[in-house]
Amino acid sequence: MADEIKFSEEELKSLQELSQSYQNIQASFGQLKVQKILNQQQAEALEEAEVKMDSDYKDIQDNERKLVEELNEKYGPGQLDPQTGVFTPAPKEEAAEVVEES
Repeated sequence: MADEIKFSEEELKSLQELSQSYQNIQASFGQLKVQKILNQQQAEALEEAEVKMDSDYKDIQDNERKLVEELNEKYGPGQLDPQTGVFTPAPKEEAAEVVEES
């Protein structure tokens, strides 16, 4: 049987510190990977929200166009004061009648 050699306390401490350093690095890599996954999930959620907001914005614009068309058909062109709710019709240009005498 081979003779046993016992490491010194200092050597054992160095080996333990080295092992702990590896464990710390591995844990840090794991934390970074988890954070990366969470960031990707957040980015995907933001993209989905952006797409929905784009669609909602277009719907609002369509609704605005329809409302303006309806109001123009009902009241004609003019100006609305949104604070008072008062609508002022645009001045109508009256065509001058030209009567030619023969």
